[in-house]
Amino acid sequence: MRERLVDVAYATGWRVVRALPPRVAHDLFRRGADRAARRDGAGPRRLRANLARLAPDADLDVLVREGLRSYARYWCEVFRLPAMDPAELHRRMDPHVRGAQPFLDAQAQGRGVIFALAHSGNWDVAGVWLVETLRALGREPGFTTVAARLRPESLYRRFVAYRSSLGFEVVAAEDGSDAYRALTRRLRGGGVVCLVSDLDLSSSGVDVTLCGEPARLPGGAARLAATTGALLLPAVPSFTPDGWALDIADPVPVPDRAATAKATQGIADALAGMLARVPADWHMLQPVWNADRR
Repeated sequence: MRERLVDVAYATGWRVVRALPPRVAHDLFRRGADRAARRDGAGPRRLRANLARLAPDADLDVLVREGLRSYARYWCEVFRLPAMDPAELHRRMDPHVRGAQPFLDAQAQGRGVIFALAHSGNWDVAGVWLVETLRALGREPGFTTVAARLRPESLYRRFVAYRSSLGFEVVAAEDGSDAYRALTRRLRGGGVVCLVSDLDLSSSGVDVTLCGEPARLPGGAARLAATTGALLLPAVPSFTPDGWALDIADPVPVPDRAATAKATQGIADALAGMLARVPADWHMLQPVWNADRR
């Protein structure tokens, strides 16, 4: 019953929120974020612990409130995104994309690209920017990404349909070898793969140092780069006051599979550096560091 109610809630969000005037919708979500900050439940407490490591000198009360507002903005935009114009989103975001030249050069050469992303800003809008950019380059406009298979199955299908409508190819992480084949097929064809790389939910993560403390991050992006020869680019989406931005770090070298651990550490360093500039946009409400997983 609880799963059915969650599915109904998301379905209602996609139907109702995008019908509201934008100012009204954003104000409602902002008020909800402020209420969550005052209640200080498990999610805000976890966010506070994570942000304390990422931005140790910040006023955490202020930063947690701004972080929850950022997360609420993400969800408000998720529900409104299917009704927004992709070309207009691209026009507004493109001036705020930094470090894209290695990606553009790789695509011009027909080389696959892997974006190792953080859970930050609005990664769906960043995906729309990517789809529209690939289309403008005359490349295959879609890209492939991985998602956890949500419960109930109807909710998972709803999210797949949502992201497919934006031009993303979504494969389930639980599909194992089938998912891996879809990712390698895209990369060997010179296409693009996007993988969130700041949270490991598997038993096969790679030990790294993140903000000076031991953590474990997924090694899939580095392993795929080693296997396919794709360019590996850490990237952090973020918000601007009235739009979106994307910072893309320098390429992380992955000469072979033996370099996977070093490359994953490179991803950790790059993500931490970029996230430290926009800490409020890091939507991490789950344990990341080893000390918090015990």
